[in-house]
Amino acid sequence: MTDERVNDADATLELWLAREREVRLLMAPPGKIPAEELARTSGVEFLERIGRGEVPSPPIMQTLDFVPVEVERGRMVFQGTPKPDYYNPIGSVHGGYIATLLDSALGCAVHTMLEHGYGYTTLELKVNYVRPLTDKTGPVRAEAHVVNVSRQVGVAQGRLVDAAGRMYAWGSTTCLIFPLPAKAP
Repeated sequence: MTDERVNDADATLELWLAREREVRLLMAPPGKIPAEELARTSGVEFLERIGRGEVPSPPIMQTLDFVPVEVERGRMVFQGTPKPDYYNPIGSVHGGYIATLLDSALGCAVHTMLEHGYGYTTLELKVNYVRPLTDKTGPVRAEAHVVNVSRQVGVAQGRLVDAAGRMYAWGSTTCLIFPLPAKAP
């Protein structure tokens, strides 16, 4: 690896960590998000509100210690740092951690395309692992973008990378899009 690539990775890592600190300062404690809140805002508005701490953060983000660092229409990025607590029996991070980060980014990328009154659920998740992830890897990002969204189906693809741009996994999702109930049960 050249010195230039190391310097670029170091600079990227500094930017990533600064962004994560900003988001963590704003985020609300985890909790159940009211159905009415989901129904009255568009997907991108809703996800932006999570990042600004205006609505509770999803509990899974606390459980696996990851945060949303970028959200825009058709794109979503989550960042987390693997820990030894996430290891499988052979000494690397369990694939479920990677799959959860990708599932979150992929599904939320689809969510950014939805108008108010619509939700989604994952119908299919495909993850391809390309190298082991450990606690020595440092922060990683699950970056996802929408491939297509129709009236009932959304498709997205993404990848899990470190600050040097090394890919650890890539994946895709197919999501079912459905109208949310007008009132909570």
